[in-house]
Amino acid sequence: MSKVEARQTVAENEMGFSLCLLLKTMFHLVYLVGDLCVFGFGGNIVMTMGEEYLQYPSLHDLKYLAPVFVTNWNFVSMKSFQIVFLSLSLTHDVLEWTSHHNSNLGVKIRYWRDVIFCGAVVPFTLFVSTMFWSVYAIDREYVFPEVYDLVVPWWFNHCVHTNIAVVLLIETLLQPRRSPTDVKCENVIFWSIGLGYAVVYYTIYFSTNIWLYQIFGIMTWWQVCLYQSFIWLATYVFYIIQFPINRLVHGAEKSRDEKPQFEDVKKEMSETNGKVETNAILETNGKLETNGKVITDLKTPPFSTKSWSTKFRSLRSQFETSRL
Repeated sequence: MSKVEARQTVAENEMGFSLCLLLKTMFHLVYLVGDLCVFGFGGNIVMTMGEEYLQYPSLHDLKYLAPVFVTNWNFVSMKSFQIVFLSLSLTHDVLEWTSHHNSNLGVKIRYWRDVIFCGAVVPFTLFVSTMFWSVYAIDREYVFPEVYDLVVPWWFNHCVHTNIAVVLLIETLLQPRRSPTDVKCENVIFWSIGLGYAVVYYTIYFSTNIWLYQIFGIMTWWQVCLYQSFIWLATYVFYIIQFPINRLVHGAEKSRDEKPQFEDVKKEMSETNGKVETNAILETNGKLETNGKVITDLKTPPFSTKSWSTKFRSLRSQFETSRL
């Protein structure tokens, strides 16, 4: 590859990186502002609901039991999770623009951004969206009674049950997450939320004898247990399948054992006055190192399978103009 072609490749990669980063930044900013507005509007609906609406039992429960509906947990917690996630994402985007995303702060923000997204945002968003619209298609009275239309605009319903899934779709297209960031932490977050909500949900029932969702009211206890088990299983499946889906979108993850090859060696070089210079490239036990960092291991494939003459010919083009 000539120097001109190399420069063009680097420029194209930087342009692609900048375009992707620009899209991510705009997406995170727009959705963060949108979520904050929807969050505020939802609180206003509950707070301003007048006495004329409280004659309807469903609206009475909506006003006084709003914090414990799973939709509102998803809306409050999910929007809280989503707001926290989008805030972390936007902060990380800013750090990327300033080239500080690999600092200690940037690494911590990226860690919690990805853990919260994988362990909380993805599974519970998919659960709420799919379960709500599935039951809604059968009989909306079980999950969103028609009387709700008196106080809840149609677009707000889509914001808390449909738009939340759109966030996942766009984020999956823009950001590779081919494998869990921290399986243990993500599972702790997932099961804490699931079990925590189950405790709240059944506590409300045993305290008030009211099912927050009427679909539970038509079931026997063993059916409730089976349905609850199915909900947990389906939600955990959503957690698991996000990673293979992400790999389908972004391609398979590189093997951790894969060693840097020629392109990685080129990146360690800099051009000064038309001369390609390297930073103290040394060979130690068959490994090419620069500043203590191994950039090529001559004992691993493809080098280990070639003769020394072949290795020299492969590397000569990289270093024949270098000033060691």
